[in-house]
Amino acid sequence: MAKVVLAGKANCPYYAKAELLADYLQANLPDFRVHKITQHPDKWEQWLHDICEMNGWEHRESPIIWRELLDRGGKGLLLGGVNDFLEYAQHYYGITSMMLSEEMLDIAEENLQAHIEIEKEEEEIKSLIKPLQIWITSASASICYQLIPLLASGEVFGMTTEISIHLLDTDQFKDVLCGIVMEAEDMALPLLRSISEHTEIDEAFIQADIIIVLDDVLLNREAQSLENYIREVSEICQVYAPLIEKNANSGVRIISSGKTFVNLKAMMIMTYGQSIKPENVIAVATSWESAAKATLARKLNMNAAGVKDVIVWGNITGCNYIDLSHAKLYGYDCAIWGPASFPRPLLNMIYDSEWIHSEFLSAQSSLSSRVCHCVGMLPAHAVATVLRYWYHGSPPGEIVSVGILTKGQFCIPEGIVFSMPVRFQNGKWEVMTELEINETTREVLGRLAHELIQEKLIALNEIKEMHLYGADKITS
Repeated sequence: MAKVVLAGKANCPYYAKAELLADYLQANLPDFRVHKITQHPDKWEQWLHDICEMNGWEHRESPIIWRELLDRGGKGLLLGGVNDFLEYAQHYYGITSMMLSEEMLDIAEENLQAHIEIEKEEEEIKSLIKPLQIWITSASASICYQLIPLLASGEVFGMTTEISIHLLDTDQFKDVLCGIVMEAEDMALPLLRSISEHTEIDEAFIQADIIIVLDDVLLNREAQSLENYIREVSEICQVYAPLIEKNANSGVRIISSGKTFVNLKAMMIMTYGQSIKPENVIAVATSWESAAKATLARKLNMNAAGVKDVIVWGNITGCNYIDLSHAKLYGYDCAIWGPASFPRPLLNMIYDSEWIHSEFLSAQSSLSSRVCHCVGMLPAHAVATVLRYWYHGSPPGEIVSVGILTKGQFCIPEGIVFSMPVRFQNGKWEVMTELEINETTREVLGRLAHELIQEKLIALNEIKEMHLYGADKITS
């Protein structure tokens, strides 16, 4: 049995001529088989170089044709180009091709279009098969335990997207990570392709598509100063950022979450990772949004899901401002009724302005307690919600608060990570700069920015000291 391999550029007219002759031979000769390899014109030269180098052939044109001596593997017998194949067919089978040049060009054009469509289909199929690689740092935290089922439920990335989860933590938490892995595997989640634990920092973030940074520092202001805590955060990010640049995919999306220094972690990852795209790093403020909405809903005796567009400004896990000036109520039981999409301004519905300016504002300390002392369900839901919006878009017209690197929006100084209102659309986010804010809010934002600027200055000073005295510190 003759088995001939025919390879060439998709738009090559000579490949088209050889292809039709080979098809004719295969259809009419019981012992003739052809295997065709079509390459995109942009990839042809490299492919031809590699195949010739592997087999020790000399050939520089399209097509290249050889006869396989074995059904599988083994070095083939090079026949040559299109003219060599025509001579081969004439000599062995008494058959040749009389195809005209115009026909060859038309078929070559059809071959190229078909090849492009096939490649596109293959890429789409691969995107469905290839799982998203998700890395979670400090994975022994309780939030991780709650987060895994949400990520693998299909509601975040879609019912056709599989995920692989990588849990990263220090060696002392290896047993905890192993326990999480076993439980996740026992759940037999249909979209969870794999889950693994990692305690070696050098292997962190390999092929990462998403990185969720949960690292926290334990705050005890009596024992340590603010500078020491900021130094600790900087040291964590100084380790992570180069590994992200080295190991992760170029379009990796990074989410900073946790209970402490969420804004600072996001900023320091961008500072130490110069090649990391700033638009791909955000800090999650959704926990504060949710807790504030729940407090307001209890006051109004309604479902918290009907409270929308509460904005969290500033330092998410520090001094922040809960802005109700754009907040709306949906499905609120009042004198005026409308369809489900009919909103009511929240401030018009809370007639007790004293409660807003005293109890609710002072309640932010209790909000802080609720957010910081939650066992993991709320922050896990917050991370999952932001990821869902990032991949599939936020509800039309709805405000979402996230910490992003500022570029002067709302007169906030540039170069700090500041929580502000955004919308997610087409896999990206954009700041809702069209929102109007009053002078009082601008003054509050100025004070909040000052705190973040001070954090940044302390962190940058720590970086400078590490560069200047790093050798002495290491020696000591």
